Amino acid sequence: MLGIFNMKCIIFRCSRKQEMYLYLPYSENEDKICQELDKDLLTLTGQLVKVMELDLTPDRKLARVNVNDVMDALENKGYFLQMPPNEIIKNDDSMLHNPDETF
Repeated sequence: MLGIFNMKCIIFRCSRKQEMYLYLPYSENEDKICQELDKDLLTLTGQLVKVMELDLTPDRKLARVNVNDVMDALENKGYFLQMPPNEIIKNDDSMLHNPDETF
């Protein structure tokens, strides 16, 4: 994450799983960035509903994820998928077998 001190992102709630969120780099054209997402990712997330826009900095605290992991994923993969908490995953047979697995 060289040279990145802050970045703006858009956070979407994923309709397929309770408390699953997709972070995408900020764009004024939200529809376009959603349309360009990988089909497998969209199958996993389901319909995306915008929750908020957020300015990320290395010292910002996020509720359930490390901000540096989010910023790194946005820079390198173009998205960050926040999985639901383990309690939800354990009670949902359709979730990934490894709750620590990321995309």
